[in-house]
Amino acid sequence: CASSAAMPSAALAGVRVVELAGLAPAPFCGLLLRDLGARVVRVDRADAAFTVDRLARGKESLALDLKSPSGGAAFRRLCAASDVLIEPFRPGVMEKLGFGPDRLLAENPRLVYSRLSGYGQSGPLAQRPGHDINYLAASGVLSRLADGDSPPRPPVNLLADFAGGGLLAALGIVAALFERQATGLGRILDANLTEGAAYLASWLFASRDLFVWRDGARPGENILDGGAHFYRCYRCLDGRHLAVGALEPQFYAAFVAGLGLTEAELPQATEDAAGAIATVTKIIGTKTRDDWLSRFGPDACVNAVEELSEAQANPHAAVRASFSPSADTPGHHLPRPPRFASVAPDGSGVGPDEPFQPGRSPRIGEHTCSLLAELGYSEAEIRQLLAEGRAVQCSTGGSPSGRL
Repeated sequence: CASSAAMPSAALAGVRVVELAGLAPAPFCGLLLRDLGARVVRVDRADAAFTVDRLARGKESLALDLKSPSGGAAFRRLCAASDVLIEPFRPGVMEKLGFGPDRLLAENPRLVYSRLSGYGQSGPLAQRPGHDINYLAASGVLSRLADGDSPPRPPVNLLADFAGGGLLAALGIVAALFERQATGLGRILDANLTEGAAYLASWLFASRDLFVWRDGARPGENILDGGAHFYRCYRCLDGRHLAVGALEPQFYAAFVAGLGLTEAELPQATEDAAGAIATVTKIIGTKTRDDWLSRFGPDACVNAVEELSEAQANPHAAVRASFSPSADTPGHHLPRPPRFASVAPDGSGVGPDEPFQPGRSPRIGEHTCSLLAELGYSEAEIRQLLAEGRAVQCSTGGSPSGRL
C-alpha cells in the first residue's frame, strides 16, 4: 500500500482531518488544514471511477462504501481516531447514513465536526440545492457586483465556495481546536456559504453611509466598484489591461502626470464621472500595456492585469518563490500557502523565499489498505472488505483494484 510523505513541522502537525469527498469548499478547507501541517484523509466513494478534485495535493485517500454496515463501521472507526471531520452534504444526509454528530461525538467527544453546506443546517432554504452563484445571490453580495443596468456578474466561484465557505470553515476549525486545548471537547460547526459570503462583505454592509458610496448610485457607479476614473480597469491598444488604484492625492497626481495631463485638466473630484472615465479610456487605448507601464512610476498605483501564467512568472513572484511546479500537471504552477504555515519560530522548515514543494494528489483509494491497517484491521479483515467491494484499493497504475 502507498503512503504519503510527511509535512515539515507546522502549526497543525499531529492533527488528523477526515474530509468527505466533495466539490470546491470542502476540498479547499482540507487543503488549508493540510498546508498548516495537518494530516488529511479524503474519504472517497468505493464506486468512484474518477475525481475532478484539484485541491487534494498531499492528502491521503480511503475509498469506502459508506452505505454498507462494514464500510460505515470503518468510517466510524476512522472518525473515532481523528480530530476533525469535514462533511459537505445537505442537512440530514449524515444522519441518514448513521454518521450524525450525536453518534460520532459520543464515540469521540474531542472531534471537531464541521458541517459545510450552502444555506446552513436550519431555516427554510436549508434543503435547497444550489451553487456559488445562488449562495452569493442570497447573501446580498452578488447585487453589488454589477455595472449600472447590466446584470450582476459572478466572480467565478471564488467568494462563496472558497472564501466564504472553505476558508472560513478552516478558520472555525482552527478556533475549535484551540478551544479544545482548554475544554478537552470538540465542537459542531455550522459553516455555510451564504452566511460566509455575507460575513466577508461585513464592510459593505457597515459602510453604506460612507462617501465611497454615492447617493442614489447604482452598483458600478461608486468609487470602489469601477465608478471612478481613478479606481478601475482600462483596455490598452494591444487588448491587455491596466488596473488603476490612484485613490490618495499623491498617487492621483502621479497617475495624471503619467497620462500626460494636469490635475486641472482631469480633476480627481468631478461631477462628471462618466466623462472622466471616457477621457482616460480614450487615452489608455492609444498605447500598449507595456508602453504605459514604462510611463507610470510606482507611485501612480497602476498595475498590469496579469494572466495566471504572467503572475507566476513575474520577477516579484520569482524572488519570493510564490509559485511552485505542480506535481500532478506538468507545466502548471501552484501558489504557495501562507508562509506562517511552513516557517517555525526558530527558522526551521521552509524559509520565506525557498520554493514550496507541493505534494501530489492521491489516486482514489490509494491509501485504503495502509489506513485500514493503521485503524487496527487485520490483513484478513482488509481482504474481506476488498472482496466484498466495501473498500477499494487502487492499483499501481491508478485505477481502483480489489487487490492488496
